[in-house]
Amino acid sequence: MAPSRIIPLPHSHFAIPQSSPSFPSDDGSSTIPTLNPCLTLPKRYRNVSIRAFPQGEKNDLKMRTCADEFSSDVLSNDTLHIQRPLSSAQFSNSVSDGSRLRVAYQGVRGAYSESAAQKAYPNCEAVPCEQFDAAFEAVERWIVDRAVLPIENSLGGSIHRNYDLLLRHRLHIVGEVKYAVRHCLMANYGIKLEDLKRVLSHPQALAQCENTLTRLGLVREAVDDTAGAAKHVAFHKLKDAGAVASYTASEIYGLNILAQDIQDDSDNVTRFLILAREPIIPSTDRPYKTSIVFSLEEGPGVLFKALAVFALRQINLTKIESRPLRNQPLRASDDNNYGIRLFDYLFYVDFEASMADENVQNALGHLKEFATFLRVLGSYPVDTSTT
Repeated sequence: MAPSRIIPLPHSHFAIPQSSPSFPSDDGSSTIPTLNPCLTLPKRYRNVSIRAFPQGEKNDLKMRTCADEFSSDVLSNDTLHIQRPLSSAQFSNSVSDGSRLRVAYQGVRGAYSESAAQKAYPNCEAVPCEQFDAAFEAVERWIVDRAVLPIENSLGGSIHRNYDLLLRHRLHIVGEVKYAVRHCLMANYGIKLEDLKRVLSHPQALAQCENTLTRLGLVREAVDDTAGAAKHVAFHKLKDAGAVASYTASEIYGLNILAQDIQDDSDNVTRFLILAREPIIPSTDRPYKTSIVFSLEEGPGVLFKALAVFALRQINLTKIESRPLRNQPLRASDDNNYGIRLFDYLFYVDFEASMADENVQNALGHLKEFATFLRVLGSYPVDTSTT
């Protein structure tokens, strides 16, 4: 069988070197082995997009599509200075003054991502971004110091978009934060539960509240984020619609909570990754997690062989995720498979160990012997806090 052809990736120079990498200590010696820094929604949904676009004066953003009628004359004094999401077009006019850590998140004020950023860095300046891509770019361009972005939810599963962006951008995972999600059903003051005909929120939030929303007979409308849904309901003073969002969002946008904890499962936790321009130097004095991505040639037992390098060394895997290799999703097979074309995949793996552990260095060295691509995304402390 012909070997699979791997597309050149922009970060191929981050791959694991043949020798175990290390960071220099203060005296110039390399004593600590570590990663190389050069290294089904209901059928009654209606999709509604909320996003920003440049309008009028420089940096003046106006909500478009289902929010294109927002104007300052419908805002209360308390909401006049709500920070608007940062778009890529604004990066050149937004710089950090160095007063405190700036942390990017996706969404608008009141988003769960903002709360996760504040949990990770309690005294930070949280900077909202329109999309996940903008948050990655803000860190790369030195607009912010960190980004806190969701990677998986205990009910909804993986956020595939961010897995793809991890490989596309030159950032390192330097930490994680787990945040307990508690959904609230909210509406404008004076609106009763029986007045509602529809509800707006992020698709995953709507899916996580499926039982409650079905019992209430509400039509679901999917928007970009939970806090954006609350903002839309408040600014338009909707009388027949509510939003599923956080308690914080209800306070920011002046909405009345009609029901709390409406998620179907109380164990609803989202795991966020903390991203930075430079990796941290891992140690062995506390629990660590390491995230890697690799690709393999097609063949019987190849994935089993790859995972065995960890099992043989008693390294516990906590997650494995496969994603199609971009720009080359199909490949011709030389085997007698009647011309079937096979998919090439990247495998994202998390395991409980530090890159400072020699056992991990040996495992990755072993994996590199037959992996067609291997990159360490980060080695970072485990979030052991109670959500």
